[in-house]
Amino acid sequence: MIFPVIVAQGDSSMADNGLLESVLRLVEKVDGGTDSQDVAADLGVDHQVIVGAVKSLQALGEVISAEQKSSRHWELTGEGREIAEQGSHEARVFNAIPDEGLPQNQLMKMPSGKVGFSKAMSNKWIRLDKAHEGGPRVFKTVEAIEDTVRDKLQLVQKGQSAKLEDKEKNELKKRKLLSEVTVKSYWITKGSSFSTTITKQETELTPEMIASGSWKEKKFKPYNFEAMGVAPDCGHLHPLMKVRTQFRQIFLEMGFTEMPTNNFIESSFWNFDSLFQPQQHPARDQHDTFFISDPALAHEFPQDYLERVKKVHSEGGYGSQGARMLYKLAQQKFTPVKYFSIDRVFRNETLDATHLAEFHQIEGVVADYGLTLGNLMGILHQFFTKLGITKLRFKPAYNPYTEPSMEVFSYHEGLKKWVEVGNSGVFRPEMLLPMGLPEGVSVIAWGLSLERPTMIKYGINNIRELVGHKVNLQMVYDSPICRLDS
Repeated sequence: MIFPVIVAQGDSSMADNGLLESVLRLVEKVDGGTDSQDVAADLGVDHQVIVGAVKSLQALGEVISAEQKSSRHWELTGEGREIAEQGSHEARVFNAIPDEGLPQNQLMKMPSGKVGFSKAMSNKWIRLDKAHEGGPRVFKTVEAIEDTVRDKLQLVQKGQSAKLEDKEKNELKKRKLLSEVTVKSYWITKGSSFSTTITKQETELTPEMIASGSWKEKKFKPYNFEAMGVAPDCGHLHPLMKVRTQFRQIFLEMGFTEMPTNNFIESSFWNFDSLFQPQQHPARDQHDTFFISDPALAHEFPQDYLERVKKVHSEGGYGSQGARMLYKLAQQKFTPVKYFSIDRVFRNETLDATHLAEFHQIEGVVADYGLTLGNLMGILHQFFTKLGITKLRFKPAYNPYTEPSMEVFSYHEGLKKWVEVGNSGVFRPEMLLPMGLPEGVSVIAWGLSLERPTMIKYGINNIRELVGHKVNLQMVYDSPICRLDS
């Protein structure tokens, strides 16, 4: 560890060099070397400052040679320094007792009373008259004392602890007036390149030095191959990944089951027809949906269900991935269910602050008897509150597959406006009954984007800013499973 050199105000480099040169001049005067503690004493600075100076001189090359050594010596504790200045506890007690004596209870109230009374009694400087008519009273037994404890501590303070016997030191240590400490110092001698003048060493070979040839006259600082390199930046989660994980955990906490997301491309039947979306709906057009050319058509469907959907579209009647799951649900004995999915989806969209051509779609459906719009609003409120988004609004809307329908808005503090975060509603019977679900079963459903709630949660103002948040969005997608949607 390199300790800093403490300097006065002004040009720190000049002040540092001044200290280093002072150390070098002292080393020059002494044959055979000197101890860093002696250097600190001669210069009148803290030893730790000299340790820092030694480290700095070592970094200059072979200017000095410094060998670390350890030594033990005695130091006064905080209480020891107080006694060296004001006298021992027993001496202060003795000096506080007048010729006519002092009540014991009054003596014990003194700061040094308890310890001083005990030690003074052991030294036979005082006596206690328990039978005194006014109560126990303390009297002096000698006219004068010698405060040897203070004298010994002052010797240590002057660096003359060698004059004390080991028994005396240990007694003072037992009273916690002395402590034995280990000091690491350096034995400093002249190096092969010793000089009392500090020459600045270059740390970098520049193109200009090479071109001019000035590098030949320069002195370069040696490379430290033991030095630690710059710590690399650690990885981090993209905001989308954080919120996606939160969304999934919230759904699971609310008792939902995750739907399979294994269709990268979906047919128009499951994406539009089964959702009772009119044939002329704008979402079916190429300007709003991506269509593939190979294969251009899909052929494998449940034929009986296909005919029922076809009939509803052509003649009328019962007044997503989610559609597939509801169809599967209808093929077995009905039990209430709660499903959710988080998928990557695509849309033929013009990019702006809140739109992308590809994004993440979150879908949720709940199927049970007697569900209402109030249940839907309650679930959405609960979900967004768990996410930390509390400012919500619901607006009536039109969807071909839900009635009633409503859009979900949340307030964006950065954009200072309400931003649509999703769509929702109660599925129409024209969609549910052809599947084979029992009459009386209601299905509430909603679709949310992952990006917009993430922008609101993290205060990101632009979708492009979100996409470029530290890592490319392509790195965010942890699954190739997506579906084609409008």
